[in-house]
Amino acid sequence: MSEDYLSTTEIEVRLEDVLASPRDGGRLEAIVARPGTDLRELRVAARLSPEGGMEGDRWLAAGESPEQQVSLMNARLLRYLAGDDEERMALAGDNLVVDLDLGAENLPAGQRLRIGDAVLEMTDAPHTGCNKFVARFGRDAARFVNAAERRSLHLRGRYARIVQAGTVRVGDSVEKVPAA
Repeated sequence: MSEDYLSTTEIEVRLEDVLASPRDGGRLEAIVARPGTDLRELRVAARLSPEGGMEGDRWLAAGESPEQQVSLMNARLLRYLAGDDEERMALAGDNLVVDLDLGAENLPAGQRLRIGDAVLEMTDAPHTGCNKFVARFGRDAARFVNAAERRSLHLRGRYARIVQAGTVRVGDSVEKVPAA
């Protein structure tokens, strides 16, 4: 195993900090567009729309489900896995890297989030670590985020659909929208 990869034990030690992520009023730490297969672009801002997803992202061209319009991942966990390297963090391929508790208890499917001017709605589409995740962050990391006993924590990330168009910027607050 590469020395660049964290072991299961190293990840477990850091889990407490990940679980201490804000349950509301978090922060958008990074924005990543995927203009093509295996391509990543870090952005400081991005336009999101229900019709097109994230401007400059391949979601629409790839014909992916509206349930998987944008993906979110916990910034604390991703920073650990990537050794605090922003370019390596982008390799995860998640569009919005947030300091927020993404667990199902905190954000059930249907819960809405406001980030900048945009509003997202969490979906229940599964988001799991694939072979690319293994290659980029190690087998232990993939097993850890996909483990059945931690599945409800959504450590690998969450999918959301865009319900209100808007612009998001790194540093924006990530807040729950109360049910109407």
